[in-house]
Amino acid sequence: MSSTCWRSLALAAVAGVAACASSSDVQRVQNQVASLRAETARQDSIRGARLSEIIRLQQRIMDSLGLAVRSLRGDTRQDLYNIQQQLVQLQELTGQSQQRLTELRTQLEARGAEIGATGTTPSEGTGGPGGTADTGRTAGPAPTASADQMYEASIAQLRRGSTSTARIGFRRLVQTYPTSERVPDAVYFIGQSFAAENPDSAAAYYRQVLDRYAKSPRAAAALYNLGLLAERRKDTAAARDAYQRVIRQYPQSNEAALARDRLKTLGR
Repeated sequence: MSSTCWRSLALAAVAGVAACASSSDVQRVQNQVASLRAETARQDSIRGARLSEIIRLQQRIMDSLGLAVRSLRGDTRQDLYNIQQQLVQLQELTGQSQQRLTELRTQLEARGAEIGATGTTPSEGTGGPGGTADTGRTAGPAPTASADQMYEASIAQLRRGSTSTARIGFRRLVQTYPTSERVPDAVYFIGQSFAAENPDSAAAYYRQVLDRYAKSPRAAAALYNLGLLAERRKDTAAARDAYQRVIRQYPQSNEAALARDRLKTLGR
């Protein structure tokens, strides 16, 4: 065989080996790419699952925060409204100005001086020298404070924290002036004086306001306070009933708005 033939056979053999080597390398690269793609897809799936869990966790946190903020906002609004209401009531009960308090103090001092003078001044008219006093004239009964004066004085004691003294004044007002327009207020504030120390007694006086003075402006407040007392003793059903009655019977009162807020807090 000639050298040309041998050269041709050698080149063909080399080409065949090169073709085999190239095919093996391509297959190996393709396998590696496929493996890389599979691993990438698996990692993407893991990351996607983790991201979904993080999103769900964030949503739960946001929901919890939103609920807490709404609850806090409602409680804060309730507390602020209660404080404002108490301030308004105190202003009303004390005459709405320092001038009114000064006038009341002056009147009480003048009445006290009058009572003292009545009790110590001797009767007029005596006999001649050596005569005796005319005992036919006697001092009249000491003047009685008006219902408004008793009420204002009792409220002042309640504001100072002297609840026992305030109750005495309110009860004396009710006994002395049973038909006065101040009586429903007095009965209501007797209940208020018991609210912290004796809730059962407070509830009894609030019910008196509802039973005897249902058309009084204090009736709505008394019924609302019965709801608060029920909440304090964990009687949710009774609290709801009281708040619903406030809304139904006194829809235009300030307490009706408060009752709606409390019902939302209780979840109706």
